[in-house]
Amino acid sequence: MILRQFLAGPLLCAVGLASHAEQAASAGAALPQDKLTAAASSVGFKRCLPAVTRLSRLMLQGSPSHDLLLDWDPKRPDSGALFGFLGMEYPNGGAAASITTVPESDGSCTVAAERISLAPFTCESIAQQELKGYQVSRLLPVYAVYVDPREPTSSVSLIDSPPGCLVIRRFVEYAWRDPGAGRPPPQR
Repeated sequence: MILRQFLAGPLLCAVGLASHAEQAASAGAALPQDKLTAAASSVGFKRCLPAVTRLSRLMLQGSPSHDLLLDWDPKRPDSGALFGFLGMEYPNGGAAASITTVPESDGSCTVAAERISLAPFTCESIAQQELKGYQVSRLLPVYAVYVDPREPTSSVSLIDSPPGCLVIRRFVEYAWRDPGAGRPPPQR
């Protein structure tokens, strides 16, 4: 449960994409101004805006301040990919997040998000405390990837970076649909 709580604020997990932002909002938790959603909306990105909003709000929980870089296709703002890169301030340091959203022809969205931070602990201690039960693949002597078998499209990469650990939490979902919207009519 520690990991789920850890992921619920600064990152997201496959189960959490649809619900954690709403839970925080309904619990009265103050969410920071979401500059990514505002920027995406202002350039005409609409079809996958609910995914951008959910991901951005999850990433921003606990951050009193953030800013962003935004890339999109100005010729196809609502049918092309949107790439957002967030820099976030926290009381104990900073973090970065990347959110990519691609509208699909069937009305769904492909989404990918990564949160990058430096933890003041060893990677081994993080793995022992927070990643019990995860499958581990050691890619390099200093780089291991952990995957929860229940959430195979999410991963946690730990990269030894003495005196701490570089933590990259990643989430990918294909054919994401806004659970708050009705299903589109079947295509003929």
